Amino acid sequence: MASTTNSPSTLLTLPNFSIQTSTFLPKTSQRSIYKKKKPFNFNSKRVVSCKASNGKQNDAATSFLNRFDRRDILLGLGGSLYGATSLVRDPFALANPIEPDLSSCGESTVDTSKACMNVPCCPPKLKDSKIIDFEPPLGCKIRYRPAAHLVDRDYLYKFESAMERMKALPVDDPRNFMQQANIHCAYCNGAYSQVGFPDQKLEVHYSWLFFPFHRMYLYFFERILGKLIGDPDFAMPFWNWDSPCGMTMPQIYLDPYSPLYDENRNLEHQPDVLVNLNDGKSVVKQTNKKKDDFDELTKREQIKRNLSVMYQQMVRSSKTASCFHGAVYRAGCVSETDIGCTPEPRGGTIENGAHLAVHKFVGAKNPPYNEDMGNFYSAGRDPLFYAHHGNVDRMWNIWKTLPGKKRRDFDEKDWLNSSFLFYDENANMVRVKVRDCLDSKTLGYDYQSVDIPWLRSKPTPRRRRPRVAQGLDQGQDVAARRRSKNRRDFPIVLDRVAVRIEIPRLKKPKNKDDEEVLVLQNIQLDRNDSVQFDVSINDDEDDDNPCRPEDSEFVGSFTNIPHGDCHSEAMISTNLYLPLSEALEDLEIQREDSIVVTLVPKEGEVSIGNIKIDYVC
Repeated sequence: MASTTNSPSTLLTLPNFSIQTSTFLPKTSQRSIYKKKKPFNFNSKRVVSCKASNGKQNDAATSFLNRFDRRDILLGLGGSLYGATSLVRDPFALANPIEPDLSSCGESTVDTSKACMNVPCCPPKLKDSKIIDFEPPLGCKIRYRPAAHLVDRDYLYKFESAMERMKALPVDDPRNFMQQANIHCAYCNGAYSQVGFPDQKLEVHYSWLFFPFHRMYLYFFERILGKLIGDPDFAMPFWNWDSPCGMTMPQIYLDPYSPLYDENRNLEHQPDVLVNLNDGKSVVKQTNKKKDDFDELTKREQIKRNLSVMYQQMVRSSKTASCFHGAVYRAGCVSETDIGCTPEPRGGTIENGAHLAVHKFVGAKNPPYNEDMGNFYSAGRDPLFYAHHGNVDRMWNIWKTLPGKKRRDFDEKDWLNSSFLFYDENANMVRVKVRDCLDSKTLGYDYQSVDIPWLRSKPTPRRRRPRVAQGLDQGQDVAARRRSKNRRDFPIVLDRVAVRIEIPRLKKPKNKDDEEVLVLQNIQLDRNDSVQFDVSINDDEDDDNPCRPEDSEFVGSFTNIPHGDCHSEAMISTNLYLPLSEALEDLEIQREDSIVVTLVPKEGEVSIGNIKIDYVC
C-alpha cells in the first residue's frame, strides 16, 4: 500500500467460492514492404552477438536477447498537461531505468495505415504535485484470486457490485472504470515520454517491463474494487485459459446485462468456443461430418494443441529471464551504438504467444481498429481484460517454480528501478518500482490452486527418422535426404506459402549449459498489420500438412497485433529467438551439422533478413 491512511469502511465477508474439483509466389495484391523501408545491411552493427561477455548470469540476460532501440516502437504525440509535476533525471547518468514523465502526457494516437484517430488517455490532473512512493503492505493476510469459471453466485454478486460502482464514479475520478482503462492506452500508445528524454516515448509491451507493469496495473485496479465494496480482501478472478475447463470465455462475462459484459467482442467466439492459444483463431467447423462427432473431435484436438503451446512457451522455450520476460529496455536509447540499445522490440514467450492469441480471440471483428481486446489502446475497456491478465500474471508465478537454475528474474538495477505511476484506491498517485512487485505474496495476493495439465503435455515427434547406421556420418545422411529442399536467398518475403531453408549449426559451445537458439534476424513488418507465422525444424511433411504445436518439430511462432500510432514510422524491425536444445534432443538430431527450417505464414506479410543459429549462456 502507499504511505497514506485509509478511511474506515464497513467490511464485507468474502464468501467461499465453489470449486469443481511449394512454390514461392509473392503476393502482388499487397503493398511491397520494400517500398517503405530498405532491407537492412545484415553485416551492420545491428546484428548482435549471442555470446555473453563473461560467465555471470545477468550478462547472459544482457548480451543479445534483451537490448533494443525504442525509436522503432510505438512512438506517440507529446504535449504538456501537468506543468511542474514532472520528474527530473540527469540524461547523462550511467543508470537508465525507465520512468514516465507525467508532465509530457498527451493524446495517444491510433493508426491503421488508412485512418488516424486521436485518443485522450492521460490521467486526471493531480490536485497537488504530491506523488507517493509505493510501500508493500505489511502483515496482511494473503487473498486468493479465484478461477473465473469456478466462482459461486455470492462471489459473482460482490464482483458485479464492485464493477458497477467503479463504472458509476464521476468521469474525472481517476478510479472510474474508463480512467482505469485509459492507463493501458497511455502506457501502450505513446502518451508518455521518458523522464530525462523528452523525445523518447515510453511503451510497456515487447520488453522486460511487460510483466511488472501489468502486475501493478491489476493490483491497483483490484484494490479500488475492494475499496468500493468495503472489502480490502477482495480478489479479482483470473481466466484459467491454460486449462481445458477454462479455455472458453468465462460465463460470468457473457451476460449482456452484467457490468462485466463488453459489446466489443468477437461474437463468433461465444459462448462455448475454445480459444486457440497459438494464433487466436477458433476451430473451423465442417458440415460434411456429423456435427456432434466433429465438434467433439476438434475440441479434443484444440485442447491438446493448447496444452502443447503452453508447454512450449512455459517450459521448452523460457529457460532464461530474457526468453521469458523479453528484451532489455533502458531509458534514452537514442543511438544504435548506445550500450544496452539495439533496434529490437521483443517480448517474451508468453507475451508474444498465448497473451497475444487471447487478445486476438476476444477482440471484435470491426476494422479498422478491432476494439476492444483486439487493440492495445482499447483493451482495458473490456472487463475480461483484467481476468486475462490475471492469468498472464499467474504464469510469472508459475515460471519461477519450474525446474532450471536460470529461471530467475533479472537482477539488473535498470530493471529493478524502472517505475510506473498509478492512482491507488484512495485516489492518490503512487510511484511503483519493479523491485516492489517481484513476489505477488509480498503484495498480499496469490492464485487459487488449480491443476496445471500442460506440465504433462510435452510435444512428441511426428515421425521418428530411422537411426543412422553405425559409422555413417549423420551430416552426409542429412544432406542426402534434403537435396530437394527449397533454397532461398535473403531477405525472404513470407506472405502466402511455406518456405524451407537449410541452416548450418555451430560447433558445440564451451559451456554445456548454453542454450542453442534459432535466430531470425531483421524481421520487417508494418506495425499496423496482424501478422503471424509458425516455425518448425526438420519437418519432412508436405506443405499441405504443416506441423503443429503438439509436434516436437514445432519450435515457435511470431505474432504481431496492430499497435501503431500516427507519428511513428510504420515499418518496424525485430528479431525472433527460438530455443532449440530440447527439440534437438526429442528429434534425436543433436549430432547433425545442419537443420532445415520451415516458415509457415498464417496471416499478413513480413520479410526476414537472415536466419542463423547461435548459443546463449
